[in-house]
Amino acid sequence: MSLLHLDPEGLHPLPGLLSHAVVLPEAGLVYLSGQVAMNSSGDLVGAGDHGQQAEQIVHNIDTALAAAGTNRSRVVKEVIYIADYRLEVVAPIIAALRQGSTTPPPAQTIVGVAALYAPEFLVEVDIVAAI
Repeated sequence: MSLLHLDPEGLHPLPGLLSHAVVLPEAGLVYLSGQVAMNSSGDLVGAGDHGQQAEQIVHNIDTALAAAGTNRSRVVKEVIYIADYRLEVVAPIIAALRQGSTTPPPAQTIVGVAALYAPEFLVEVDIVAAI
């Protein structure tokens, strides 16, 4: 089975650390690395705000999925990792993920964690989508 590793323009570069997306053409699937609230320059967006971070993450997800030839309407599974987890922070995160999508929501797991990649990151989203 062939694998296509993608690091789309418009996402923060992390050469040698990860591929933002790995496409399995024969399986019709794309796996995204966990996306955090970094803009294309590698700067944090939405310090201290779960909802604002989720909005940047959605932008990153859209960029990565477009590079793989798909979009959020084809997301099969999402895992949302939330630092500083409180029930009230879930709604703005989900609202950002659902904005602009008219399909039923994908299978989902929400995990409260002690910390993410760096302390300023509050949300990370891991995606599997059909292509």
